[in-house]
Amino acid sequence: MLLGGVIGAERELADKPAGLRTHMLVAGAATFLTSMGDILVANLDVSEALIRSDPVRIIEAIITGISFLGAGTIIRHRMERDGGDGIEGLTTAASLLFAAAIGIGVAEEQFILSGGSFLLILLTLRAIKYLQKRWL
Repeated sequence: MLLGGVIGAERELADKPAGLRTHMLVAGAATFLTSMGDILVANLDVSEALIRSDPVRIIEAIITGISFLGAGTIIRHRMERDGGDGIEGLTTAASLLFAAAIGIGVAEEQFILSGGSFLLILLTLRAIKYLQKRWL
């Protein structure tokens, strides 16, 4: 949740629709759900013939749920100046998905991968935005 919170704080500083609390909850929920899947499978007291576990299904369900949440942050509007369409919120939707992925990584105890991904997302959201504004 801490890593998701830092990502959310960056989005909030950029005045985007999903901020600190949303990103914290997304990262925390992904971590919790992934961990619970592992715990449930380990604690099941049935024979292998009766139940098969597929941890990828839990990850798929998390991604599907976060995708719906991310879709709610995307706004399409008509731009008055040039008569074209404008779309906002795509980066915030992507950051929500990334926060969930980091939560899954933490739950699977992939701390170096999760930490590296966390640094990459902050670099992308801040440094690349600065370079984009300066050069494009």
